Parts: sequence; structure tokens; C-alpha cells
Amino acid sequence: MSSPRFHFVVYGATSFVGQILSRYLYGRHGVGGAVQWAIAGRSSAKLQELRSSLGEGAAELPILLAEASDEVALKALCDSTRVVVFTVGPYALYGSPLVKICAETGTDYCDLTGEVQWIRRMIEAHEPAARKSGARIVHCCGFDSIPSDLGVHYLQAEAQRRFGAPCTRVKLRIRKLRGGFSGGTVASLMNVMREIGEDPALRKVMADPYSIVPGGSNGKPRQPEVMFAQYDAEVGSWLAPFVMAGINTRVVQRSNALKGEAYGRDFQYDEAMMTGAGFKGRLTATGVALGLGGFVAAAAIPPSRWLLESYVVPKPGEGPTPEQQEKGSYDFRFYGRTAAGQTLKVKVTGDRDPGYGSTGKMLGEAAACLALDRPKSALAGGFWTPATALGDALIERLQLHAGLGFEVLA
Repeated sequence: MSSPRFHFVVYGATSFVGQILSRYLYGRHGVGGAVQWAIAGRSSAKLQELRSSLGEGAAELPILLAEASDEVALKALCDSTRVVVFTVGPYALYGSPLVKICAETGTDYCDLTGEVQWIRRMIEAHEPAARKSGARIVHCCGFDSIPSDLGVHYLQAEAQRRFGAPCTRVKLRIRKLRGGFSGGTVASLMNVMREIGEDPALRKVMADPYSIVPGGSNGKPRQPEVMFAQYDAEVGSWLAPFVMAGINTRVVQRSNALKGEAYGRDFQYDEAMMTGAGFKGRLTATGVALGLGGFVAAAAIPPSRWLLESYVVPKPGEGPTPEQQEKGSYDFRFYGRTAAGQTLKVKVTGDRDPGYGSTGKMLGEAAACLALDRPKSALAGGFWTPATALGDALIERLQLHAGLGFEVLA
């Protein structure tokens, strides 16, 4: 059997994030060098336009064509590469055939989905095939959930080094978050609300912090969750709900399970945004909580969801400008405590708009890490998380090339 031609292929390269990712990969690896990559999608004209926008040096960048629903074309694409990077959301609408083919052919896969209900369906449907073929499927390789998942991984490694024990209670407190939303992200959220409307039982899945953990919540502790404005004395700040907590906390819990409960069987984890101390901090936290709750309530009702999609939120293909992406940044603080009461604090930072400028770099390094740093002999087939599949190797790449910082504070 011949070796695949490419290290990785970006499928959906003309999507909003796909274009950001392609520009990053071109700047990082060029064309025709040691790392062989290609762009793919369904429109030859759009792919050629993207290639031309990269510059004259990209003229030889390979283009592959495949419809997202054409399993024959997807198999040919998978046969050509070690890793497929998929960037087209909503993933529940467009991603299932590709995950199926990757699992069956042994082709590694990564994406930036935050659709926990879809991840659960893919695990249930295709994990046996992935284990048999050797395909490593790694969801959530963007802002959700690399900073959270690798931040906890990094903290726990330091806890083991210092204390010889894990932190059984970890909380993420977001000190700074500057960035915007794209139409693709909003479309994914709206599709989740649409699915819940069609299947009310899905509410229970979305509310379960162990929804993608092998074995579910059996015997697991109740998880803390910031639902409204509340004060955290340890960090000296009021807190507001964090919109990405619903996926990040699930991924972190799955990492703990896949690591054999290395963080502890009674491990607890939650995420929230810091809004400051005093009355102003409380007012801000209350405003954020009410605004987020109002948006979710409106998105759950078909007429108001239509109004939001038509007149309020960005359309698919729209998002932050390059200048806005450049000015964005984030600062995550992780507070850990062992069962014996020992404490640890670490920081994870990013230098671009979190969901786009930074996500493009994170996704690019995750794909390269999976293709180049993690041979099949080092990681078996199956559905993994960023921490369990890529771990320290990805942290090193992110610090060297992607503008992320990981630092122990106390």
C-alpha cells in the first residue's frame, strides 16, 4: 500500500475559518516543501480564487474536489492524505459522511466543532470502526476546546510534579476575551437550537456534563456551573456564564476519562468569565448573564430565531475583519486544588481573535502535530481529545508557532 501523497488536506478551505487556516498554513509551510498539503472543497472556482489570493508562490498548491455528501469522492480524498482537517459547519449538517469515511479508511481527522450533540452521535456510530482501522478522530481543535483542555492538562502535569497528586478541583476564570463571532459559529448554535426543538430529549444530553464520557455519569460527582452572576472570593471577582463552557467542560471531562481518571474520580471543573469586583463587576456579570440567557431563549423559538438569523447575527461567510482578528486576544486563568488542599494557578494566553485568528493557528498546528508528531504506533485509533491525542507535543508547537503561552503563576 503506497504512502499518502499529503500530510494533511484542508477540506472546506473556502469557509471563513478555512481561508484563515489556509493563509496560516501557506505562511508556515509554503508549497512544495517538506510538509505537503492541499486545499479541498466542492467549488473549483472558489478554491482557485482562494489559491490566487495566497500569492504567486501558491500557484502549485494542489486542489481536490469533493462534495461533502459524496462518499466515493471523500474516500478518494482520504486515500490521498494522512489527516483531513474539516472546517465546514454546522457539523451536524455537513460533517457526518466525512467522519464515517475517515473512521472506515484509517484516515486521521481533526476539526473545530463545538457541537457536543453531534460529537456524541459520531462516537456512538463510528468509534468501533475507528479503533479497527486505526483512524484517530480529534474534534474541538480550535478555541473550543484547546485552551481549556490543554490548560487543564498543563496544570495537572505541574500538580503531579509538585505534589505527586492531581488537582481534583479546577476552575477556569477568563480574565480577558477580545474577539468576535462569525456566521458559521452562529449557524452551528442555531442548528443546535433547531435540533432541540425537533427532539426535546436532546436537552438532557446537552445538560449532562458527562455526555461524551465513556460510561456516562454513573458514579460521577455533580459538577459546578456558573449560571448567573455570582462572586468568587478566591479570584476576587464577580463571574458571568461563559458561552463556550457547555462544550469545553465536556471535553475536559472526556480527557479525564480517557486518561484513566488521572485527574481523579471525583474531579470537578467549571468555567466562567471574570467581570471585576464591586458594584460595576456585579452589574456587568448580571448584564452578560441576562444577555446570554435572552439570546438562547430567542434562538430556541422558531419565529425569533428567524429574526435573529435574518437581521441580527452575521451570515455564514461573515466574521471579524483581518484587523479585528489581529487585535483580539485572551487570557485564561486556571485555579487548581488537590484533595489535600494544595493549590496551583496557571495561565494560558493567545495573541489573536480567539475564535478565528487564534483558532486558525491552533487548528493548523493540531493537524501538523497529528500528521508528523504522533505516529500510529504511539496512539491507537479512536475518538480522542486534544489533550489525550496531542498533549505536550501540541503545547510545544502552540508556544513556538501559534502565539499561545502556557505559564505557571503560583
